[in-house]
Amino acid sequence: MDPKVALDTIWVLVTAMLVFFMNLGFATVEAGMQPAKNCVNILSKNFVVFAVTSVVFWAIGFGIMFGDGNPWFGLQGIWGLHGADNSPATAGAYQGVYGSLNWTGVPLLAKFFFQLVFAGTAATIVSGAVGSRIKYFSFIVFSCIMGTLLYPVTGHWIWGGGFLAKLGFWDFAGSTVVHSVGGWAALTGAMILGPRIGKYAANGSIMPTPGHNLGMATLGTFVLWLGWFGFNPGSTMAADPDAIARICVTTNSAGVAAALLATITSTLLLGKPDLGMTLNGLLAGLVAITAPCAYVSVESSLIIGAIAGVLVVLAVIWFDRMHIDDPVGATSVHLVNGIWGTLAVGLFAEAKYLANTTGDGLFFGGGAKLLMAQLTGVGAVAIFTLAASALAWWLVKATMGIRVSAQEEIEGLDIGEHGNSAYPDFVTRKTLPISLGSAMTAAEPARR
Repeated sequence: MDPKVALDTIWVLVTAMLVFFMNLGFATVEAGMQPAKNCVNILSKNFVVFAVTSVVFWAIGFGIMFGDGNPWFGLQGIWGLHGADNSPATAGAYQGVYGSLNWTGVPLLAKFFFQLVFAGTAATIVSGAVGSRIKYFSFIVFSCIMGTLLYPVTGHWIWGGGFLAKLGFWDFAGSTVVHSVGGWAALTGAMILGPRIGKYAANGSIMPTPGHNLGMATLGTFVLWLGWFGFNPGSTMAADPDAIARICVTTNSAGVAAALLATITSTLLLGKPDLGMTLNGLLAGLVAITAPCAYVSVESSLIIGAIAGVLVVLAVIWFDRMHIDDPVGATSVHLVNGIWGTLAVGLFAEAKYLANTTGDGLFFGGGAKLLMAQLTGVGAVAIFTLAASALAWWLVKATMGIRVSAQEEIEGLDIGEHGNSAYPDFVTRKTLPISLGSAMTAAEPARR
């Protein structure tokens, strides 16, 4: 095998593993930001969602997204992975029905695995926004629909050689393809489910619902931060030293700028530097830089991240005031800043960074052409994903129901949906097996 193909393959697989590790980050962030009584439920959803996505994306989704077809969806390579012959004689330089991926010479299975972990990320985004009130298996069924159709169709438009790609729309690592799509699906789910019991008082005021473990949420954010160094640089699908080094720096710069600005903004608006806002600020900056990371300078990435940090705080407050209950702020992080990052390509892109791609954005003398293409893509993806995900949610609701009973929601989904608890020592029993006096008497000889 060509040494370059071997090195590129190792790079793609290692970065894909980092993106896979982000599942742990999403699980712990979402669990930590919700009540302890729902911890098992959140962890289980994040664990199983990648399993079901792996199956449906392999069987159907990958072909719809990357298979040769028309400008709207792939028609070939569906029902399993076609042409995945990894013998040394054929590895690399794949030529087959997934023509939109022929630009990279790594073996087809490496391309598939890298794209699979992205599909899993899009599905996982939805979990947090509908947390604390959705039926477990209803969420799993929606995740199957997400990995089969919702994510692959718009992905084909952009990364599969579809009509948005031909229009001149650019999204390097997925601000729209992954994050906005997940965000739109999360928004429709949160709206159709309705808010949690007790989240809003009768007079419309917002009731505090703090997460049970911000240590867990912080750990998860660090895991996601690490995973993003696979998410963005790995999208080169080649071990290009200059490109991956610069993308790592632009990715980190946007994230830290957003974390700082979110901290400042939350202090100004809420009176204190809210840790949850700081964590979501970091994630918002990483989401925003995902589309333009390869096309912009470090200085531009700092500006993109700073704006994201302000936007995420304002969005969390606005969604709450609109009584759209998102326990973890997924819509504010992934949807709002997925849109912002996509538009930032049209503003900050510079042709010198990646030849034969975006050209210059509005702020660098390229005019409004690129920005208009980005706006068109944002609008097209929004219309389709809102309509398709709303239809999917309503179908699940009509056939299985999507919301647990009021009693189960109040008592917690861990017991109602799973029959166990993440913190069994916290269980309060109506009667103790022995009286307190008996326990003290029994322990007396040990103290002597």
